[in-house]
Amino acid sequence: MRGLLWTFSGLCALCVLSLCRAAESNHKYTDGEDVRLWVNKVGPYNNPQETYNYYYLPFCQPDKGKPARKWGGLGEVLEGNQLIDSQIEIKFKTDTPKTAICSDVLDDRKAKIFRQAVKKAYWFEFFLDDLPVYGFVGREPEDSKESGQMSMWTHKTFEISYNGNRIIEVNLTSADLRPIEATGTVEFTYSVQWSPTSIHFSQRFERYLDQNFFEHQIHWFSIFNSFMMVIFLTGLVAMILARTLRNDYAKYTRESDDLESLERDLNEESGWKLCHGDAFRAPARLELLAALIGTGVQLAQLILAVILITIAGTLFVERGTIVTVFIICYALTSLSGGYVSGGFYARSDGGNWIATMMLTATLFPMVCFGIAFVLNSIAIGYRSLAAVPFGTIVVVLLLWMFVSFPLCLLGTVARQPCRVKRIPSPIPHKKWYLRPSVIALMGGLLPFGSIFIEMYFIFTSFWNNKVYYVYGFMLLVFLILLIVTVCISIVATYFLLNAENYHWQWTAFASSASTAFYVFLYSVHYFFHKTKMTGFFQTSFYFGYTSMFCLGLGTMCGAIGYLGSSMFVRRIFRNIKCD
Repeated sequence: MRGLLWTFSGLCALCVLSLCRAAESNHKYTDGEDVRLWVNKVGPYNNPQETYNYYYLPFCQPDKGKPARKWGGLGEVLEGNQLIDSQIEIKFKTDTPKTAICSDVLDDRKAKIFRQAVKKAYWFEFFLDDLPVYGFVGREPEDSKESGQMSMWTHKTFEISYNGNRIIEVNLTSADLRPIEATGTVEFTYSVQWSPTSIHFSQRFERYLDQNFFEHQIHWFSIFNSFMMVIFLTGLVAMILARTLRNDYAKYTRESDDLESLERDLNEESGWKLCHGDAFRAPARLELLAALIGTGVQLAQLILAVILITIAGTLFVERGTIVTVFIICYALTSLSGGYVSGGFYARSDGGNWIATMMLTATLFPMVCFGIAFVLNSIAIGYRSLAAVPFGTIVVVLLLWMFVSFPLCLLGTVARQPCRVKRIPSPIPHKKWYLRPSVIALMGGLLPFGSIFIEMYFIFTSFWNNKVYYVYGFMLLVFLILLIVTVCISIVATYFLLNAENYHWQWTAFASSASTAFYVFLYSVHYFFHKTKMTGFFQTSFYFGYTSMFCLGLGTMCGAIGYLGSSMFVRRIFRNIKCD
């Protein structure tokens, strides 16, 4: 059954990939054909989530009627893109001299808005043939604090390179710096220059990739360091546990002529051996733990599928595609979440499987929806593009209701109960470092250490306007994280059982899930020391998104750690049979 679930996830990934490839445009033009320039958004450069419609600033528009709008897919809307036709006339391979776009009277109100935009280093984003074009609204002189003088660019030069009948590069140069003062009419102009290039169409997005940053030697060194940690940790776990357990099992395999020695050893049993009748006792809050384990396995499959699809299809070059794939894969992998959650609940002899199924299907989505609702309300108050339209919210909810929820229900099957003692054994008092809370808290240190450097690259990509494209690195780090998580959880479980504490399930989960706690602490450090973010809006979005990320990371690591510990416990108590 588990093999079928992974096969099902692979087929879903292939379907999503084929849909994404089918949606690609050929990007071919004929000489003199109109090429549309789409204006998208503006916002403070240091606050990447605080974005607004391009005409949020009082830029004038050409007097050519109502401009067309380009509505993208689900992911593009969720990313806060709103493309509007600039109505600037650009023709393929046809140079355009300096031409007026429009003119407007700059009054006191508009001048104040532009001055505030320049002071906050507002940048804007255009799209031409799906290629992003960036620029700044104006420039703040070095002595602006004394004179208060702000200036804005009024001319834009588009330098476009082509290869055959396809556009390869678009560069924007701003000129004609004008002081921002309420002194009459301001005219905005543009020009277009075309030039041939030998760069192939498949390589046109490479100029947006910061290879010096992502492929730095420290990135390779971090992968090597994490890999060596995996080898050391797995070897250490295998050596210590195999040696210890082999000595314990040797007592039960002695010859019949050594019955007296065997009886003496059995009477002196201690440690994990005393937990054999209680190890599979149902943990407290069984429904919640079952839901978390099912959701965590689903998230692990989801992340693996998205990484593999992105590697195969280079989806980072298309607006919103990765977000769309993420949502679709989450809905489709709900089958795995329901199966794992239902199977664990049945093996623990739970009786309220409907409540478990409902909790599995709603716990993680509803928590994320609650955080997103608060952030969306803030974005609406600021009139930001980060606000998700009501129609898009309805689409996401329908996708959850008619795809994710039914698949979770379908996966909630299988019953595999295990035998336990009728009367729970007493748990002796142990030293402080063998308490479950201490073991759980310390368990996340090594997994966090294995992904620490990659977290820096991911955070920098998301919060400092860089395109993350090294998904091969991410795949390796993800696999290393899973291995380290399993090893740490096994060690934590063994320590707990050796302390004669058979309540190992929540400790196995928490010892791995605590990785997210250290990631959140790192995110606080990153916010104050690695970024220049300011304001309530950006702070709310930063910690809101980080909370959702850490919630998912902790759930996934906890579930993977629990599964590793579960296999370990079944191995050492192999005399207990499951029907």
